[in-house]
Amino acid sequence: MKPTLLVLAAGMGSRYGSLKQMDGIGPNKEAIIDYSVYDAIRAGFGKVVFVIRSSFGAEFKEVFSAERFGGKIQVEYVFQELNSGLPVGYAVPEGREKPWGTNHALMMGGAVIGEPFAVINADDFYGQDAIAQMGAYLAALPEGSEGEYAMVGYEVCKTLSENGTVSRGVCTIDGKGYLESIVERTKIVRQPLDEGGNIVYIDDDGSRHPLAENTPVSMNLFGFTPDYFRHSTEFFRKFLDDALQSGNLKAEFFIPLLVNKLVSERVAKLKVLHTTSDWFGVTYKEDRPATVQRVLDLIEAGVYPRNLWGK
Repeated sequence: MKPTLLVLAAGMGSRYGSLKQMDGIGPNKEAIIDYSVYDAIRAGFGKVVFVIRSSFGAEFKEVFSAERFGGKIQVEYVFQELNSGLPVGYAVPEGREKPWGTNHALMMGGAVIGEPFAVINADDFYGQDAIAQMGAYLAALPEGSEGEYAMVGYEVCKTLSENGTVSRGVCTIDGKGYLESIVERTKIVRQPLDEGGNIVYIDDDGSRHPLAENTPVSMNLFGFTPDYFRHSTEFFRKFLDDALQSGNLKAEFFIPLLVNKLVSERVAKLKVLHTTSDWFGVTYKEDRPATVQRVLDLIEAGVYPRNLWGK
């Protein structure tokens, strides 16, 4: 069975100031999503599922339709809202303004995915090799596999923005290439040269902690077998209980939170795949010119055609 690509596109891009998932960065207004789907098609993926919000659903579907991709891949849409997937007896707490994070978004795909799948962020450019490696890993899994997960790791030095802090899952890997732990760090930045020029992550109290240049980080390019949806639903209840009891109205159900739990309890194992691809993306509006240029460089190198969908 061909694997599926699950694209997390529900974020409104508040820091960027627009629907960055739909922003054209290619020569013919291609979005970052287009390049990810293009890479998925040539890597053998059979379906793409977009997680979106109803507030821009009609506009999104009009742009990213099956026709856009020339009928080369099946297209589905699912919606993430504040109350999506809440267990019976739970309600959205007063003051909560947005959905519950990346793993909450991922859960929405369970309604239409029954095969191994990869998950990516809509506004991240992962590269041909990275998606090809993930596709090959998922396609090689025996039918009915459970707990056989994967992740593409990138060196943290290759994932920074010059225009502000970034969030990354900082990974520890064992000697056999399997994940031991992953910790979400929400404020990673390179310090100015007059402060040493080192990469650090900043805690909520403002304290700074160094990160080595080659520290492996997750960019949310994961691969899962379908049992991950079951584990997500089961653990979501505990996450909500903890968030509501602590009164944390901004708690996020990050993918690494559940991955850590399943790996540490030996319910699953996660292979870290290495890639020759460079990651880049548009975290801030100021990142856009560099992203446009990097896409042009890849086109000039023959990695992508100038007119991606040949229209």
